[in-house]
Formats: sequence, structure tokens, C-alpha cells
Amino acid sequence: MPRLFGTDGVRGLANETLTVELALRLAQAAAVVLGKGRYADGRRASGRRPVAVLARDPRVSGEFLASAVAAGLASSGVDIYDAGVIPTPALAFLVADFHADFGVMVSASHNPAPDNGIKFFAARGTKLPDEVEDRIEAALAEPPIAPTGAEVGRIRRFADAEDRYLVHLLGTLPARLDGIHVVLDCAHGAASGVSPDAFSKAGATVTLIGADPDGVNINDGVGSTHLGLLTHTVIETGADLGIAHDGDADRCLAVDAAGNIIDGDQIMAILALSMKERGLLAHDTLVATVMSNLGLRLAMAEHDITMLETRVGDRYVLEALASSGAVLGGEQSGHVIMADYATTGDGIMTGLHLAAEIARTGTSLAELASVMTVYPQVMVNVKDVDRESLGDDDTIAAAVVVAQEKLGSKGRVLLRPSGTEPLVRVMVEASDQAVADEIANDLAAIVTKRLAR
Repeated sequence: MPRLFGTDGVRGLANETLTVELALRLAQAAAVVLGKGRYADGRRASGRRPVAVLARDPRVSGEFLASAVAAGLASSGVDIYDAGVIPTPALAFLVADFHADFGVMVSASHNPAPDNGIKFFAARGTKLPDEVEDRIEAALAEPPIAPTGAEVGRIRRFADAEDRYLVHLLGTLPARLDGIHVVLDCAHGAASGVSPDAFSKAGATVTLIGADPDGVNINDGVGSTHLGLLTHTVIETGADLGIAHDGDADRCLAVDAAGNIIDGDQIMAILALSMKERGLLAHDTLVATVMSNLGLRLAMAEHDITMLETRVGDRYVLEALASSGAVLGGEQSGHVIMADYATTGDGIMTGLHLAAEIARTGTSLAELASVMTVYPQVMVNVKDVDRESLGDDDTIAAAVVVAQEKLGSKGRVLLRPSGTEPLVRVMVEASDQAVADEIANDLAAIVTKRLAR
């Protein structure tokens, strides 16, 4: 049976695979595993009921799924503080700031509106490790805690949730944004309220797009996965930069004044150099995943910054930050984690700090991003193959060695099995697009031949 939890919680088509019943049972199982202060039989151990913070993005299915989660938690003796529609990083912050036992976010991030998801955060606002998710999944088969009378949980509105988060965001900034004109694309998502307020209160002139959520338009032609409108608006308005969030605002991609896309790798390069200059980059170390561009590795090496690599997924970046003591990490997709201020990727915070660097230095975003050369990166997905046998095939391993020797220090080869599909991802970077295409296609053909089902 496939694992219920994916790389970022439980996701599926709302009301089909992600049902009210599943949301209710997941909440009840989470209460067993994450709820503090209870013995196995449900009796109070610490003199209080466990406390959880609940939030969602604005997609319409979030209304009934969040209600199901609240019912599951309250019926298991957990008090809920419902923060309503707020970004995922706001939920993570509030769990820690409010000293809650855990948090639940109902969101499918950058996915289209019909999808939804449920992800859990531990007591300090951190994402759960795989083994804790496995315990929640196992608890689905166990009887839920079922207190009665005064022992059931209460559901309260978290009235100042957004204000607390906004104050937190503004308190992290190294410089005001006076004189900066920014276009914000909120993906018709959870950033639509707080992100414009944050940039405006920091001093920026703000032009808004994608900030009218109606429950069904989230990520629809806008946001970090659809940058065309943002690019057009930045150029049309003469803005200094554009910032794109995804549906739950844990990502940030950018566009410079000329309409060029600035991805997560480039944003990390800019922030890493700024933090090193100001003595804030702990251990002169940046954490990124194996999918980050070769140009980021070369740029960091040129500036004597160590780059640690992790598996794909911001939870693994977080684990590496914690174990290494580093304070900056992220993914090419725009999940950027500033560990001095946040426990997860925060797209609004990232955008604010990127704009602050423009204001602090008086330098355009294009010039700041030029510290890193983006190498051509080709990805070929080889489908319907035995992904589990990838690491055992000597012919494929030999072909990778030959390809890497051909590329030398100015190129890179990465083959990895998908975590969710029966396919192998072949990624090649090179200084020349044609060379990258050729090597990637050759390796894909070998993988197809060797691992075909």
C-alpha cells in the first residue's frame, strides 16, 4: 500500500481522494500522536487540553475540510484556535509564537483549485519528520480518543493571527523599502491580505495582481507557476521588481525590471552574499537541494561559501539547517528558509528581504542576480521504468561517469528515482544547451533500455 503522506503532507482531489472522512480521521490520528498532555487512554497528564492552531488557504474546499479537521481535533479533546485564511509560514510562526502543541494547514500550495491538502506542524512550528508522519498514518487504524463532557476540545477564533504575523515580518527587515516599486502577484491565494500590507507598511509602492481570491481562482494563470502576467505588469508599470507567491505563500519567485525571471537559486545567491557581507551567514554556509543549478554552486565557491546539498524537499533543507547550524537554505522552486526568523519557507519574508537588498545597496535586481550564471538545465522524465533498480545497474552507472567526464567541472549529471511516480528523472547541466540536451537524451535512452518494465 503506498504511503499516505507525500513530500508535503497529504494531498489529493478534494471530495474524491481527500474526503471529509479522511480529514476527520487524520485529525483524530494527529491528536493521538501530536497532542501533548495525554496518556494513551486519553486522560489528561499535564492538567490542560492540547492546543492546535488551524489555518487554510482560500480554495473553496478548504471550508469543509478545515471544518472536518476542527471536528476531528475537538472530538479528540484538542482546543483549536482557528486562524482562518493565512499563509502556511504564518501558521508555522503562530504555532511557535502561541506555544501551541501543533498546527494544521489545509492547503495544496501551488496545485490547482480542485486539489487540496493537509499538513501538520510540530510544537515549534517545524514540519514533521517522516517517522512522525508514519506514526500518524499508523494511528488511523487505531480507535480515536473520545472524551466526553468538559473534556472535549473547544474551537475559538484566532482573532489577531494576521496582525501577529505582520509585526513579525516587519521586524525581520534590515532596511525599509521606501522608493521601491514592487508588483505583487498573490496567486489569488493566502498571501492576498497580508503580503500587500507588509510591503506597504515597509514603505514600498505596491501594484497588485492576483489578489482577489474567490475560492476557485487560486493559482489560475497567476502566481509562481504562471509568471507571464507578472512579467508584463512589471514592464508596463516600470516597477523595480515583481514578486510571485504560490497559493499558500511559502514560495517566492521574482522578476527584474526588464522582465527576466529570478528563481530560487538566484534569490538564495543574493541573500547569501548579503548575509555574509553583514556577518549574518552562520558558518558561511548555504543549504540547497541536489536540484539547485550548477551556477549556484560555482558562485558560492567563488565567494568562499560552503554549499551543503540535501534531497529534494524543503523538510530536508530544514533538517540540514538544524544539524549544521546554518541559517539560510532553500530550493530552486522558491522555497527559501531564513532560519533566524522562520521554521519553513516563507515567500512573503523572502520577497521583503529581496526588496530590502535593492533598497539597502541601491543596486538593481538584475545586477544583484548577475553574481550567479544560470547554466542550461535539462530534465528528462523516463516513464514506466523500474525506478527501484536505478542504483543497482552498472551500465547506467558507467554511462553517468562517462557523461560527467565529458562535461568536466562546467557541467553536472544527476539521475534520481521519482518519489511518487514510476519514473526516473535525468537531469543534465552544461554551459552549452545543445550539449546538455544531447547528454540528457542519451542517458534517458540508456535508462529506458535497462530499466524498462
